[in-house]
Amino acid sequence: MSTHASDPLAALGSLPGVADSVDSVRKAVDRVYGHRVMRRRSNEITSEAALRGARGSAALSGADWALEEVRRRTDFGGEAEARTVGAALRLGAEAGQLLSIWRQSPLRVLARLHLVAVGDTADFGDSVGRPRQAGEAVDEPLIEAPLPDPAEVAGRLDGLSELIIAGGTAPALVTAAVVHGELLALRPFTSYNGLIARAAERIVLIGSGLDPKSVCPAEVGHAEQGRAAYVAAFDGYLSGTPEGMAAWIAHCGRAVELGVRESTAVCEALQRGAA
Repeated sequence: MSTHASDPLAALGSLPGVADSVDSVRKAVDRVYGHRVMRRRSNEITSEAALRGARGSAALSGADWALEEVRRRTDFGGEAEARTVGAALRLGAEAGQLLSIWRQSPLRVLARLHLVAVGDTADFGDSVGRPRQAGEAVDEPLIEAPLPDPAEVAGRLDGLSELIIAGGTAPALVTAAVVHGELLALRPFTSYNGLIARAAERIVLIGSGLDPKSVCPAEVGHAEQGRAAYVAAFDGYLSGTPEGMAAWIAHCGRAVELGVRESTAVCEALQRGAA
């Protein structure tokens, strides 16, 4: 994070174009929350959003399965792609349960997310649930940026945690985008960092009150925009420039809007009796 203002997240909200993204996202979210199906069947929309969000997040991490395969499958052990999809599903189910802890201790939540992602496999040894140490490899498909060393990871995680605990006036979209981007940049664990970064983004969107019922799966939108666009926008975050940061926030905003579109389609299908 490149800004040194007293409230750096709020400062990001003043970057050119960010206010427009924030406003567009808010209007989109308000529209889906106003859908008549949401008043009667919001739990179904939440469940479907979690499933579709998990599918999208797994696709970005290299396991691009059809939605119906994710829905049908019961065994997520064995090959790497199945484990990735299983991890994404578990994270989607867990995210909404961690809101109160997130506000007090984000680092505890991140450790918990890694434990949940890994599941009951013994393949990861004693690296589970803690930041990586010197000499430990990181398995993270898609993101090829240089890895910060463990000392830098620890310092930046502490800084991110302090910002979250302190709160502030930044719009939810800005905070969610920074949390997502910073975790991708740090890749603090030996595995599943992309899945965890996107789950943390979801936690911020839910806990901020922007999407309290978790029906706007940004992961769907990130996947829909494509892996190349995701990496290009993330490069903007890594650059630390105002233009790059604004582009990353806008990309995350568009992801939320596409998630809204997905859940709106689910609402309309339910209204027609087709789902």
